[in-house]
Amino acid sequence: MSSSKSHVFKEVIPKAGQLYQEDHPSIVLCKPKIMPLKSITLEKMEKMQADSQEAMKKHETEASNSQF
Repeated sequence: MSSSKSHVFKEVIPKAGQLYQEDHPSIVLCKPKIMPLKSITLEKMEKMQADSQEAMKKHETEASNSQF
């Protein structure tokens, strides 16, 4: 046997009073959320919107030029 003795601690539960336990929250790492880049449909819609705005500007400039 070794010269150091094994110490066993006995659990003590209070019979009266308040019991206090401190909880230390630990950091929880979550899986990263993968955000999609622009979808093909969104790119098509943006292109259609840009084309329509360009056509409106062209139409307005032609209309203003024809008035003078």
